[in-house]
Amino acid sequence: MSVTTNDSPEMSDIKDQRRALHAIAIFEATKGLAALAGLIGVLDLLHRDVRAVVLTLIGRFGLDPEAHYPFLLLHYADLLPDTDVHMLMMLASAYIALRFIEATGLWLGKAWGEYLGALSGGIYIPFEVRHFIHEPSWMNAFIVTLNAVIVGYLAYALWQRHQHNTHA
Repeated sequence: MSVTTNDSPEMSDIKDQRRALHAIAIFEATKGLAALAGLIGVLDLLHRDVRAVVLTLIGRFGLDPEAHYPFLLLHYADLLPDTDVHMLMMLASAYIALRFIEATGLWLGKAWGEYLGALSGGIYIPFEVRHFIHEPSWMNAFIVTLNAVIVGYLAYALWQRHQHNTHA
């Protein structure tokens, strides 16, 4: 038994757009959850010898402490004790709230969610491009491309919404 749908092309486009917005919403909510987990982890580390914890992790994974990423991790571990915890909490909370609000708006198909997503994602693009130029890698290229695609898609969805409202 096969199931056929009598969806018009417009209805199919709406469903495709809804799926795309849901996928972007899930991605943004995941970034918010990751930031929340990171914040909890950082707050937990404030009461420990962070450098010793990082050195233990580096040793456990058999990494060279002089290699680029382990060295960066050690550098930031040294900075953590001097961090303004209140400022860190405010900035991280604002970022997390922004991601969840954006995800909610996108999930519900609200224009404000699309605007928020396009603006908040678009702000990062110049910095990501600059970072890619100074440190070209496949990962940095992927990040720039993914963000540009998401921002481009949200701008396109807003343009479609505007076209529909103009013709209605």
